[in-house]
Amino acid sequence: MIGQLVLALSILVGLHEFGHFAFAKLFKIRVDKFYIFFDFLFPMPNVANFALVKKKIGETEYGIGWFPLGGYVQIHGMIDETQDATALAGPPQPDEFRGKPAWQRLLVMLGGIIMNVVLGIAIFTAMTAYYGETYLPASAVKYGVLPNGLAREVGFQTGDKVVKINGRPFTEFDEIYKPEVLLGDNTYFTVERNGQLADVKLPTNFLDKSSKQTEDSLLLRPRETFAVDRVTPGGNAAKAGLQVGDVITTVAGRPVQFFDELQSTLLANKGKTIALNVQRAGQPTTLKVAVDGEGHIGFERKSTLTFGTRHYSLAEAVPVGTKKAFGIVWVQARAFGKILTGKASAKNLGGPVEIAQQFGGVWDWQHFWGLAGILSMVLAFMNLLPVPALDGGHVVFLLYEMILRRKPSDAFLEGAQRVGTFLILALMAYVLVFKQVMKLFN
Repeated sequence: MIGQLVLALSILVGLHEFGHFAFAKLFKIRVDKFYIFFDFLFPMPNVANFALVKKKIGETEYGIGWFPLGGYVQIHGMIDETQDATALAGPPQPDEFRGKPAWQRLLVMLGGIIMNVVLGIAIFTAMTAYYGETYLPASAVKYGVLPNGLAREVGFQTGDKVVKINGRPFTEFDEIYKPEVLLGDNTYFTVERNGQLADVKLPTNFLDKSSKQTEDSLLLRPRETFAVDRVTPGGNAAKAGLQVGDVITTVAGRPVQFFDELQSTLLANKGKTIALNVQRAGQPTTLKVAVDGEGHIGFERKSTLTFGTRHYSLAEAVPVGTKKAFGIVWVQARAFGKILTGKASAKNLGGPVEIAQQFGGVWDWQHFWGLAGILSMVLAFMNLLPVPALDGGHVVFLLYEMILRRKPSDAFLEGAQRVGTFLILALMAYVLVFKQVMKLFN
């Protein structure tokens, strides 16, 4: 988990800072430092100054810092977290940031965002071309859905068949999870239940409620039959004689057709030895199996759902990957809008802990690159926010200068930098400390 987080941040932060670096070099601006992670205690540039690795090549010192919550390029003649207005006394020099035209400075500030967007599009395009798109036809979910706790709370029942989303039929089951559906203000599902149609509406505070969901993050899962796909060597199921391909029909005297029925029956018989009736090559067989303290017997299931796959050439994957990448930005903007308008809580903001948990404890390259693509677009969106100390704050001031032909004073820029840094620190303190402490009491 930690390894994946560090690798992803190294790639994302490194390419982001390279975007600034590349445009600075293009316009012949001196770059004093290029660091992945900070070699000081952000935002105090003179505290705990040391690098894990560093080497000076030409006029630039390249290194890997010890404080892993970001990175930076120290661009000569620019007010940022590493230098203030007092360090820039005197007239601008030809190789300084402040001595260049506003449009060049604008591209330097947008360079990191541009790189993250390009990376996000490249990742989603490559994954689409390599893996294709696996989807579950809505028609394949013939046994209805299995709702999580929140879904049951809002009105779903086990076995409901979702037939419409917001009054319209749909063809792929994953459309249920689309951000515009789950983040919509008036989203409702039409379900078929016992031969009757009923509407189930999501509450306006669904985002807040879903962030507190601990049982299962997915609102609805397809209900499915199953077979034994793998038996854990040395486990209770293996000792009882369960084999790959067996279809379990009865557990502790209770008929089971669906996997959730098996789970609930095993949980009800934790620590007991029970009878397991299976169909094996068309013949009934009875086994005696011990259920452990967590309600497991030691096997992996084979899904009986029929999935489809769409394949794309590289040329076809480009617009699909681009749409996926910018879809992440749209989701972020929508979620921030809900927080700013009070329709969702800031508790939904995540930090390094939550990101690491998303990677999980198993190294899966498909999952890794998919999450890296998402984080790259999130990083681009966050840096574009018009907050001083972020790239977006610098962009706002540069656009002001370009439109009004008047540059903000260095003193004003330094003050804005301090305000922005305070806001970022407050957010970091909330996400890294306060939110984690509050979890201990919930």
